[in-house]
Amino acid sequence: MIDNGHAELSARLQAQLTAKEQRAARQQEWLQRYQQPIISLTLVTPGPIKNHARYQNVIGVALRMADHWLRENRWLVIDRVVRFAATGPEALWCVAHPAVEIKAQLATIEQTHPLGRLWDFDVICPQAGPVGRQSLNQHGRRCLVCDQPALVCIRSRQHSATELLNAVEKIINDGFA
Repeated sequence: MIDNGHAELSARLQAQLTAKEQRAARQQEWLQRYQQPIISLTLVTPGPIKNHARYQNVIGVALRMADHWLRENRWLVIDRVVRFAATGPEALWCVAHPAVEIKAQLATIEQTHPLGRLWDFDVICPQAGPVGRQSLNQHGRRCLVCDQPALVCIRSRQHSATELLNAVEKIINDGFA
């Protein structure tokens, strides 16, 4: 007998892995085509549901913030695409500007905007690869629940799915209040 719950979870996980592989392939294609840094935006969305109206609103704010910020800085956007897939919304920009400076400003936006903890702006340089916060002498992401380093909590499974989802809902509610 097949466990439908297990089969559904397996299908969702496979869809997430496929989406991640496809995103990485698009990123590599853009890096080769444009030879300029790219910004990849996804959301921090724990749990099985990755794309619903609240998450679309959250990424909508991130898109407006990023587009406004790029225009304000007068940085040339070579290409931009936004996708709303079942595996979660995502966006890509190709920007003619040094990747380290892009990452520094996006990390600040992630840390200071009320919804920023749910935004995952990755910056990838065509020569040096991903630009991490560590390269900027910044700490990594903080846990949504307890503010410890996120990787520590993720690896130890410190928090339940319910705790994580409640923390996300609180961030969204506070961010739109």
